Amino acid sequence: MNQNIIKDLGDGLILRHATPADTEALVAFNGRIHAEPEADEPQEFVAAWVQDLMTLPHPTFVPEDFTIVEDTGKGKIVSSLNLINQTWRYAGLEFGVGRPELVGTDPEYRRRGLVREQFKVIHEWSAARGHKMQVITGIPYYYRQFGYEMGLSLGGGRLGYLPHVPKLKEGEAEPYVLRPATEADIPFLVQVYEVACQRSLISCVWDEALWRYELNGRSEKNIHRTNAMLIESAEGEPVGFLLHPPTVWSTNILVTGYELKAGVSWLAVTPSVIRYAVKMGQQYATESKETLEVQAYYFNLGPEHPVYAAFSERMPRLANPYAWYVRIPDVADFLAHISPVLEERLAKSVLVGHSGDLKLGFYRSGVKLTFEQGKLKESSAYQPETGEDGDVLFPYLTFLRVLLGHNDFWEVENFFADCYVRNDAARALVPILFPKQGSNVWGVV
Repeated sequence: MNQNIIKDLGDGLILRHATPADTEALVAFNGRIHAEPEADEPQEFVAAWVQDLMTLPHPTFVPEDFTIVEDTGKGKIVSSLNLINQTWRYAGLEFGVGRPELVGTDPEYRRRGLVREQFKVIHEWSAARGHKMQVITGIPYYYRQFGYEMGLSLGGGRLGYLPHVPKLKEGEAEPYVLRPATEADIPFLVQVYEVACQRSLISCVWDEALWRYELNGRSEKNIHRTNAMLIESAEGEPVGFLLHPPTVWSTNILVTGYELKAGVSWLAVTPSVIRYAVKMGQQYATESKETLEVQAYYFNLGPEHPVYAAFSERMPRLANPYAWYVRIPDVADFLAHISPVLEERLAKSVLVGHSGDLKLGFYRSGVKLTFEQGKLKESSAYQPETGEDGDVLFPYLTFLRVLLGHNDFWEVENFFADCYVRNDAARALVPILFPKQGSNVWGVV
């Protein structure tokens, strides 16, 4: 177990790449570390996820994308995480993303900087792969210490309860039916998904390989296994798709994806979808070894989705989103990459044809944008000479929240006393360049 060493950490600990030979130990480690503290058994669904990543073909991941900290004296894994490659988009412009996941350390080895050492390594990997961003989902606050900001909505949505389920009239046939999607349906899934992504400022690219993996690539107990269902009219015409896990979460049947092709009414299709979801939830509850009861259907589709407008009274409870952690190591480079979007926003605004500099100050660093006749000619980092060296000042990493549309500038300015504008041009420019816009990102795992 001592090959592929990345760094000797001292005290008998080494940081290294995982290899296929580590599969059994890595699966056992993650199953134990990610179990609830009071649990007697390992977290078998997380363990199955690790088993799949290590043994089954994945479109963007290989076993060596895991890091391992090994105690060589005891011959055991004491800390680990991984990096999952993916491609995201900002208003349609693609860029590479690295997603750390499955972060865990044995309790006896915590507070020794083992996760920090591994994050240094995967950030280097991510940079070498050309990624402009890293993202992670995880426990509150923790990943801020590695340069991440909670800058994108994660999940959230609307819930309805059993009395809200639309009922068929007596003798009425179900107007829309759902069946398992097959590989033959993938072109349709891609097409409908691409249209849906236009609603989201930030989205993830799902090509045919990823859809194929979503349909058939995961084992039965993988925590991310999803049932992908094709929605068809009574005449057999495909009109959309539905994604849901094959289990009951708490007392809810969860819907994690629901999209219709252009020209199809959400009002017409959704009653059939709700009835299907509740029926499947009740089936899962009956088949489960645990005592489960379905009380609600949860459309976990992010803060904004067309179905909420179509069926607001059938989904009366609001579920607030959590957030993605986001890291952008080179903000100037990222802004240069999305310059076509910034220029288009300017061209459609009252500042069309604008020329001048905009200094975005972050107190310890900053980015200067230079516009000429509405075109971004330069995006460069600068070192502030004083704390107030900037046209607009953002504390911490709060600019990422504005850049990614999670908050508009006024929200951040009103919440943080040390976020403010120093001139009229900046006051006008920032909301135009960085408007608030929702995102619901389906990341790759």
